[in-house]
Amino acid sequence: MTPIPEKITEKMWQAKVLAAAKWLKWSVYHTHDSRRSEPGFPDLVLVRGQRIIFAELKSPTGRVTPAQREWLDLLGAAHDEVYVWRPDDWESVKQALT
Repeated sequence: MTPIPEKITEKMWQAKVLAAAKWLKWSVYHTHDSRRSEPGFPDLVLVRGQRIIFAELKSPTGRVTPAQREWLDLLGAAHDEVYVWRPDDWESVKQALT
């Protein structure tokens, strides 16, 4: 898996995570146009076998909104694999996906 560029946008970061997940045989759901979806729902839902990961992706300076925090807290209370992943978390992302 290729290294993370120094300057990375959230879109680039998402593409990197999606590529890794697909390479590692995860099924991935991402809402491409969230304007009509429930505000704050995480960017990605990844499923492989009996595992489900909910992941909110942020750029190095991106902030979690109150609606996102609410969804992350709700999902975290019901499920143990809920993450906010930033480019600096690349090693943790790879570990979670393998």
